[in-house]
Amino acid sequence: MFFRSSLKIASLRPRGTFVFALGTACLVSSCVVGPDYQSPEAKVSKRWKQRADVSDLPVPDQWWTLFRDNSLNGLVDRALANNQDLRAGLARVDAARALTGVQQANWFPQLNLQNNATYEHSSANSIGANLPSGAGLPNLERDRHRAALGLNYEVDLWGRVRRSVEGAKAREDASVDTLAAQRLVIAAEVARSYFLAASLDNQEQILRETISLREEARKLQQSRFEGGLANEMDVARARTELELAKNDFAAIERQRGAVENSLAVLCGDAPADFGLSKNRRLPAPPRVPAGMPSTLLQRRPDIRSAEQTLRAANADIGVAKANFYPVFSLTGSGGLESVGAEDFFEWKSRTASIGPQLTVPIFQGGRLRGNLRAAQARYDESLATYRQTILTSLREVEDAMLDLRAFQKQRAAVAAAVASAQDTSRLSRLRYDKGLASYFEVVDADRVVLTTRLTLAQLDGQRLTSTVQLLRALGGGWKGSSK
Repeated sequence: MFFRSSLKIASLRPRGTFVFALGTACLVSSCVVGPDYQSPEAKVSKRWKQRADVSDLPVPDQWWTLFRDNSLNGLVDRALANNQDLRAGLARVDAARALTGVQQANWFPQLNLQNNATYEHSSANSIGANLPSGAGLPNLERDRHRAALGLNYEVDLWGRVRRSVEGAKAREDASVDTLAAQRLVIAAEVARSYFLAASLDNQEQILRETISLREEARKLQQSRFEGGLANEMDVARARTELELAKNDFAAIERQRGAVENSLAVLCGDAPADFGLSKNRRLPAPPRVPAGMPSTLLQRRPDIRSAEQTLRAANADIGVAKANFYPVFSLTGSGGLESVGAEDFFEWKSRTASIGPQLTVPIFQGGRLRGNLRAAQARYDESLATYRQTILTSLREVEDAMLDLRAFQKQRAAVAAAVASAQDTSRLSRLRYDKGLASYFEVVDADRVVLTTRLTLAQLDGQRLTSTVQLLRALGGGWKGSSK
């Protein structure tokens, strides 16, 4: 074995050299430069601005089960198992864990095997020029053989390795929380798309009924016109309203198809291989446990991820500061070395060395200061991102609560409007049958019934999607990660 050292202390014996280096490392290894991480203060209100219909119960881990819909539960489970974005996120977590291991490897000595054989041929003119006149040339050819183990171990005097491991571990945790945030978004998007599809199914059914009624109305007006009881304008109006209803039906079909295709991709399937059965049953929105604004700091995985990124940036400052200080390493070598292969394995071919190596940065052209300023700037950036993530989270919760309250009020108003519109439509037909009103009055009343019924179906879906948005904004029920 062979060890190569760039610094030798000749006055120390090999055993004394090792003891001296080890003692020095023990004395100074407890010093860690750079700031210790402290969680920054966040300005969070003590209460929510909006007052939605929320409960005080804890959110379950599988928060979508609050809707008590088995089809939804199956779709979410399918998406969380097969979604390709989540698989990519899981791969990023694995990569972050591997990089943490790379940094942790610096805690241990690095041992390398070197084995080589070289052939050398010296210049006769070069050698002969230095010999006395008449002296014969020595052998100009020789083989050099060497097998060596090289050892290098950096003693972490100033905490550079420790800060590097700290930063890598924080980045690993950030990737885990980012994956949890992705899972939350995917589950929420599946639930939103599912309720949107159900709302569109309801609207399709309303339009089917409307088309059937308008087809009957067209036939009736055509019959009345042929019998001289109606004019041609009434027939044209009936035909127009029928075609407009068909147009609305085609638009709903297109929207419903796009939602189904979106669900297919979320679940990791090709659209051609995915189908969603018609569902006109919408569950009642559950009461959502909102908690206190301060709980968002622990419940929202994107906030936790932003803080872990901040922690990593803080550790990078320590690494940048440690680079200003000397690097103390233990280096050594040991092996066999000889000229010629015939005596390579003899005991006298052995060689060994061990000793400390000290590298002091004297002049770096501003590189170290530049790296430190960059690390501090990245910390400031991460701090601003962390605080902005908190503010955005609070706004999302407030917006979701505001939507929930507004949609609830809107639905009550539209439900009353549907009842009034149906009464108006019935009365207008009676007036038309008695000759007290034109057919235009009937058409207008029927159009209002259709519009209000469609609006009511839309609001039923929007109330559910806003509930999903509130659950997502609150951080869902995720407690951990994919570990």
